[in-house]
Amino acid sequence: MSTFATQWDAQQARNTTLLENSRYMRDEVTSSTVPLSIDINKPTLSADQVNELQALDILAARTAIKSLVELGKLGEVDHLGGGLDLISALNLTLALVDYEKVSFTIEHAHTSIGYYSMLAARGFLDEEAVVNEFRQVIDIAGHVSWVPGGTQLNGGRLGVMIPAAVGEAVGKRAIHGDDAWVLCHVGDAGWISGQALNGFNGADLHNAPVTFIMHRNGIQLSGTNASILDKDPRPMIAAMGVEIIECESLHEPHGYYAALRQAREAARSGRPTLIYPTGTKSTLSQFGTDNGITAELAAFAGEHSVSLDTEVWLPGALMSHRDVIPMLECIFAVNNLEGGETHHDGSMKGRDANVVLNTAMMSWNDAQRSALENLQAAIPARITTKARPAPGSPNLLLTEAQAAEAGAALPAVGAVKSARVGVEAAYAAVAKAHPDNVFVVSCDLDPSTKLAKARSFLAENHQYEMSIEEQVSAIMVNGLAVASDRPQLNVVSTFAAFYEGIAREAFEMWRYQRNLNGINEGLNSVMHLSHVGSCTGRDHFSGWSLDWVNLAIGYLPYLHRFYAPCDSASAFIAIRDMAACYGAHIIGIPRDNLPTLAKSDGTAVWGANDAFETVTAVRESEEAGLAILAFGAPAAIAVEASETLSASGIPVDVHVVNALPFDEGQLEALMERYPAGVVTVEDGLIGNAASGLRGFANIVASVPSDTPTDHVGIVDPRIAPAEGHYELWDHFGITTETLIKAVKSLG
Repeated sequence: MSTFATQWDAQQARNTTLLENSRYMRDEVTSSTVPLSIDINKPTLSADQVNELQALDILAARTAIKSLVELGKLGEVDHLGGGLDLISALNLTLALVDYEKVSFTIEHAHTSIGYYSMLAARGFLDEEAVVNEFRQVIDIAGHVSWVPGGTQLNGGRLGVMIPAAVGEAVGKRAIHGDDAWVLCHVGDAGWISGQALNGFNGADLHNAPVTFIMHRNGIQLSGTNASILDKDPRPMIAAMGVEIIECESLHEPHGYYAALRQAREAARSGRPTLIYPTGTKSTLSQFGTDNGITAELAAFAGEHSVSLDTEVWLPGALMSHRDVIPMLECIFAVNNLEGGETHHDGSMKGRDANVVLNTAMMSWNDAQRSALENLQAAIPARITTKARPAPGSPNLLLTEAQAAEAGAALPAVGAVKSARVGVEAAYAAVAKAHPDNVFVVSCDLDPSTKLAKARSFLAENHQYEMSIEEQVSAIMVNGLAVASDRPQLNVVSTFAAFYEGIAREAFEMWRYQRNLNGINEGLNSVMHLSHVGSCTGRDHFSGWSLDWVNLAIGYLPYLHRFYAPCDSASAFIAIRDMAACYGAHIIGIPRDNLPTLAKSDGTAVWGANDAFETVTAVRESEEAGLAILAFGAPAAIAVEASETLSASGIPVDVHVVNALPFDEGQLEALMERYPAGVVTVEDGLIGNAASGLRGFANIVASVPSDTPTDHVGIVDPRIAPAEGHYELWDHFGITTETLIKAVKSLG
């Protein structure tokens, strides 16, 4: 057997070993944590609470430093500066969340050492694990990932978590009402990305109970904000409809808490907010006195001939907070003083950890030490973190009566109708049966994609119109998927061409969304691709989605299923199954009218209550040694080719592939059944000699088999007529005649 054929089993064995040897990658983890929670309804923080918070801040900062010492031994660095900046604000966030009605996420996910260190300080993670294993094991990864007590929305590209947090927030509001609240820590770089700005817009449009907390430290990857993007975020974000709440510093508990209380009240009224730390003006001398680092500051300023009387702007979020020399270098950098350096990437390589850890800012005073000892000696809070359900777990089911009632709208056998008829009936049936559990994000296309009827059964807070913001709409659906742990159908639909060219980030999120059990997988969301293939509707673009099959195949590892129905009846069955199964799904629906397929005896291939099957035989003969495997809309011409060939004495079976992946061993068995040959047909790019085979054709061709194969699809997409889909298929050679020729070539 070939190496390719055996690699899967070998990889599964390695995966199992990796997870079994992990600390936290489990289906369920119960943590014993320090009992520090804060009631946001209380007007102020008590002195004891401030001491407790600051004690944990210092503990987390010390853990982060120790971790970077160990990482430095490997010659590695990390984003220590931003990680230290995150700690104090995240600490107060963790005191407010309940992991059900109130949750959090982090947009600037490179700050992960602060995230993991604070979770360790609170008892969710072992300090020893964070110190010795950060960026070296699956449990404590280099970016924010889901661990006990953490956020499900694992961070990746900058800006993405802003619309994802909006999706989570509107979902929680629909479920929990005014008690819902999502806090999203964001950097002062990612806010300008398109998906972030669109996300702010969506927060305002749909009254999301979300608070964005900007860590305005004035430093980006390659320099200061002023040198890279000298823009004030406030007027731009406010123009999107987000209320700006200012405080001086995220590191000063009382002022920051007052801002959080104001944000909480706004969230109860459905108003999104941004907490913006303005920073303060001070002299270097005063800053040193306030933080107990007068000697260190004097030495550093003297080395660079900077007067201690110099007035400076102290950012409201301090990069490298508590790590004295890098922190001072950052302050000098944003004030254009000699000796300034930015510390987006931070390191302990070549530095004495004892010196760093023995400064006043890294040490507890008596009140803080006592507060920490009392917290750690108190009866711990027990918090259980559970993994998301496995893909394919039961989700939203239709009864036989509900399916039969909805299925009455399906066209009769032989009727030439769009598959969208089945789409409309199926989504409407699920929404009618489960109105509290269906959420739809729209891109001004629901009448065309056929989600409009389903929306008529949903409350206003279960449907979100986002106009033509396809990318952010799809990301919002991923956020909706983590709004609760109950069964939900979360769907966004738009033309497939827009997914291929604009909305890819929603798919890409699936690559870095790790479940608690260690598996990177798609969230419980549906990406509905309408107008797939070369069905342009005579305008030469609206359905110009020639790469839809390849796009979806690229995400198969993260999906439960990728559905490609060929007519209205199969579309109905697919959506019914899609709703019934938890997990990430892609479905591709052709635009144009297609025959409703019939069996050879003239009866319907699919009934509304038929069990879903990955492959359906629509033409079968005991004599057939040849078969056509049809994927998507061209199934009808596959049937025509089979009937023509069979009439001429060449029996050919036709199997319609309704979804990928195949069931285990299913494709291999099909290939073995047809030793004379198999032909594939699809309305998508299958490549050419220059690019190599692609699409569904490549899946079939990759099966180790002696069965000869041939493939029909689009080999050159560069030139096409602006006509109906049959004319396009003629131009691309996706025809009955081409299929007949391909079958005969195998004989």
